[in-house]
Amino acid sequence: MAMTARQRARVSLYVQAGIFVVAIAALILATDWETIGISVFNFGKIGPMFPGIFVTGLTNTLIYTFLGFIVGLSGGLLLALMKLSSFPLYRWIASGYIEFFRGIPALLVFIAFGYGVPLAFGVSWNITVIVMVSLGMVASAYIAETLRAGLQAVPKGQLEAARSLGMPQWRAMITIVIPQAFKIVLPPLTNEVILLTKDSSLIYVLGLTASQYELTKFGRDGISSLGAGLTPLLVAGAFYLVITIPLSFLARKFESRTARNNR
Repeated sequence: MAMTARQRARVSLYVQAGIFVVAIAALILATDWETIGISVFNFGKIGPMFPGIFVTGLTNTLIYTFLGFIVGLSGGLLLALMKLSSFPLYRWIASGYIEFFRGIPALLVFIAFGYGVPLAFGVSWNITVIVMVSLGMVASAYIAETLRAGLQAVPKGQLEAARSLGMPQWRAMITIVIPQAFKIVLPPLTNEVILLTKDSSLIYVLGLTASQYELTKFGRDGISSLGAGLTPLLVAGAFYLVITIPLSFLARKFESRTARNNR
């Protein structure tokens, strides 16, 4: 007797569940848990990382991310407006900037501003300024495209209505269009903060003093100095999750709110 579609689906589900259980059991039996405990979960040796990784590493990571986002948001808004401008030169400049900084690794930007610019122009920058500018310039290229999409999503009738009431275009953009665009793009902007948080780890290429360490630097140094295997990196990753998981929940909340408002 032939099985119905529901019965076939149920059998398929049982088979997949059985394969999954067998694979997990095989993995558990094949794993050298003693070595894993020593090399990955050796929390007894990471005491020297505290409280520095919390007080210095986490604080600096948050500061670098915040400063980079402020620069990126400001530059991204300017680039988005330039790309929507009726003046062709503005559009070409904005497009060139966006394509360039989206096309090169962020690591190269850090090296350029950390080593290249000081050597070429004989200037000396504070490490915080280097991180702020490097992160901000890369972020502005991505944020610009997000904001451009948000600005274009605002109904044109909003701007036309304001102009018909005698409001200048610049004022209508600032007071009507841009605030609505920001509400639309809040979820992707929150995701951009998450990406900036992770990109702030690239500061390690510049050479840091102890007071400038961020989370990844603590993890990298801990591997060589504590003899705890990958445990320092595991701890650093946990601190990153302390930042990024709440931001992910916030992004989903913004997405839900936007979806409700669009119904």
